[in-house]
Amino acid sequence: MKIIKAVNGKSPQIPDDCYVAENATIVGDVQMGKECSVWFNTVIRGDVHYIKIGNKVNIQDGAVIHATYQKSPTTIGNNVSIGHNALVHGCTIHDNVLIGMGSIIMDDCVVESNSIVAAGAVVTKNTRIESGSIYAGVPAKKVKDISKKLISGEIDRIANNYVKYSSWFKEEE
Repeated sequence: MKIIKAVNGKSPQIPDDCYVAENATIVGDVQMGKECSVWFNTVIRGDVHYIKIGNKVNIQDGAVIHATYQKSPTTIGNNVSIGHNALVHGCTIHDNVLIGMGSIIMDDCVVESNSIVAAGAVVTKNTRIESGSIYAGVPAKKVKDISKKLISGEIDRIANNYVKYSSWFKEEE
């Protein structure tokens, strides 16, 4: 059973066109944009600070989105894919970003637009990922620039696919 509940008088704001899996948890000061999807076993916990999520964001199975008490909110832009089991904590992610499976983005990081954080990467506190680049490793470092083809071929493709996938599940509700 999905858990969508208020904390400290603040309730999640979820547009009707979003898909939230039946065992996802979204609590507190969470604001989601249009065409988002929140997948199985995902937790979005806006209890200690706000979490703002743009349009066409997919937060895949097992991901955790949180913030730091009274210090670091989490802001996620438009057209963002957050991979399975990723941890996004107290940071800013701009538009057109792919956060790879199992990666960790720590407090006060900024992931600029048109970037990829590779699967399993650990982006340590206060890191700024420059626009148009791929970061990988532990700790994450820039490994290369992204071509326009990779932006449309991966970042856009995955975000668009998740809008399609979520429609399959919404049809069954």
